[in-house]
Amino acid sequence: MDPQPAETTASAGSAIAPSRRGRRPSEPLAASPAAGSPAAASPAAASPGLRLWRVPMARQLARFTGVGIVCTLSSLALFALCRPWLGAQAANAVALILTSIMNTGLNRRFTFKVRGAERLAKDHLNGLVAMAVALALTSGSLAVLHWVDPSAGVVAELWTTTVAGWAATAVRFALLRLWIFRRARDA
Repeated sequence: MDPQPAETTASAGSAIAPSRRGRRPSEPLAASPAAGSPAAASPAAASPGLRLWRVPMARQLARFTGVGIVCTLSSLALFALCRPWLGAQAANAVALILTSIMNTGLNRRFTFKVRGAERLAKDHLNGLVAMAVALALTSGSLAVLHWVDPSAGVVAELWTTTVAGWAATAVRFALLRLWIFRRARDA
């Protein structure tokens, strides 16, 4: 946790005394700043959300979520587009492979702030490992759905792949952060 800067106040007959850390036991505590005052708007009075944004993993999760929304919508659209001609399993594979390449590129650039051609091919090859995990989870969930309900339609398949995709997303973030882009963990 970041140390909070000392704020000072002056009272009649006393010297300026810090109100937070660094206060000597013999010094009085200062009153909290009033809402709307300039002191209340200081960085020390920042909301917990702003303080949380200083944590690298929180920033990465927020950017990862944005990338994930774009990729999930793209994947669902590709699945629905390909499904009538390819069937559920092949449409799932096509959608996941194409959006995985896009996902790795977007996460590389925006989530983990990695730029340049250095290790680009290796990052994408490692991203395919994360895609293989997602493919196993979503294909397995589709197989279970069709085993339970052989006449399941495209809406049930979309929901099934979406829910399985949530589990795959957690695995993907862990793989990206801890393995593929560990060099940029504090981005």
